[in-house]
Amino acid sequence: MDQLNTSSRRTFLKDSLLCSGAALLAPSLGGLVACAKPVGGATSGSAPAANGDAGGYGPLIQAGPDLELPPGFRYTVISASGLPMSNGRPTPNAFDGMAAFALPNGNVRLLRNHENRDLPARQKLKGDPALAYDSRAGGGVTSLEVRIPSNGPPVLVRQFVALSGTIVNCAGGLTPWGSWLTCEESSQGAESGWGKEHGYVFEVPAAAESEVKRDPLKGMGRFIHEAVAVDPATGMVYQTEDRPTAGFYRFIPRTRGRLADGGTLEMLALRNRPNYDTAIGQTVGRILRAYWVTIAEPDPKSAAIDLAAVYSQGFAQGGTRFSRLEGCWFGDKSIYFNATDGGSAGAGQVWQYRPTDSNEGDLVLVFESPSRELLDRPDNITVSPRGGLVVCEDAAPEQYVRGITKDGRIFNFARNIANTTEFCGACFSPDGRTLFLNIQGSTRDEGTVPAMTFAVQGPWERGAL
Repeated sequence: MDQLNTSSRRTFLKDSLLCSGAALLAPSLGGLVACAKPVGGATSGSAPAANGDAGGYGPLIQAGPDLELPPGFRYTVISASGLPMSNGRPTPNAFDGMAAFALPNGNVRLLRNHENRDLPARQKLKGDPALAYDSRAGGGVTSLEVRIPSNGPPVLVRQFVALSGTIVNCAGGLTPWGSWLTCEESSQGAESGWGKEHGYVFEVPAAAESEVKRDPLKGMGRFIHEAVAVDPATGMVYQTEDRPTAGFYRFIPRTRGRLADGGTLEMLALRNRPNYDTAIGQTVGRILRAYWVTIAEPDPKSAAIDLAAVYSQGFAQGGTRFSRLEGCWFGDKSIYFNATDGGSAGAGQVWQYRPTDSNEGDLVLVFESPSRELLDRPDNITVSPRGGLVVCEDAAPEQYVRGITKDGRIFNFARNIANTTEFCGACFSPDGRTLFLNIQGSTRDEGTVPAMTFAVQGPWERGAL
């Protein structure tokens, strides 16, 4: 899948460039509309282009035992599950969402989620029992300090558990005030054998030099959390839900930048379109007028058994249904988010929400993948400092990282040849020269598939990323 045939590729490039003269919707998204139709006359879409003239970096070649990358790129494994952390305890498996922060000493802090999916009786606490939220839970966040020399590969300085006692820490998002919001993708509780209730968001400060004790941000809701994105202009936190019947939410904090002070949880709905279903039959570029309905009970006791306990409150007021919302990010005064299996082909959608006032905005489908060969189930996503998109797909058996140019051309950037688990956690160093990237590995403690965190470097200036 590294190259299109010549005829199809030329058509793909021509169609993609149709939008390049228009104002960009956001970094890298202006041309996605042009990709939403099959190219080259095919009804099932086409595979991504990998040539340099398509905005990519060339065909993928083996860069080591774990990854295929374009020519000139190299990687370093800076962390792997099972290897000792700074305290000698083994690094937990199930790497997932991640973010990078600049440290005062010039190093980089990585905060990384662990999506442990063991049953309660088999979970092993990874941190300090005195600091853990739930001593029976084996998920959480690890903190990595990385030094990036000017003339050598990145080096792991230290690594420790930053948050423990949570479950299924999947994705999350960073805040403008220097913290990581880690999300639990499960709302189970005592009924399932846990010591406490779950399904929450927790905040981890990037400045922490040891494990922190954190309470859940219950006002942000108890549901199947996936990712978050913060609007820096308002401090509002937008949230996605990874369920077949999912809502899109926002949290309005009572005190900007202090989420623990509480606030109001809301769910998106459409004007004159109650209970609108966005999964199929959508039109790219059509503006749907949206508003927000209040969730009266963001932390319902029934959420442990009824996974739709929060969603149903919004749906009863006309709330909008999405299919499996995953990655979420802010750009161009808008929030963009993925419906990983949305669309008529079930291969993924990219939605934009642009606020127009305090309670209304425009919802627009900016991209729908016509086939799994073009883009298959987009999950974690990040914007490069040069304006390109890095998309981690969650699509077995082959796992790719795709790049997307500003005018919507798609190309392969990496392939997992170590195992068949997904890529996740893509994020750039503050100077934009290093891409940090995870392979998830086993999601159970007894699993044998290793997780790895990579630092990828190379000639970024040759392409879109």
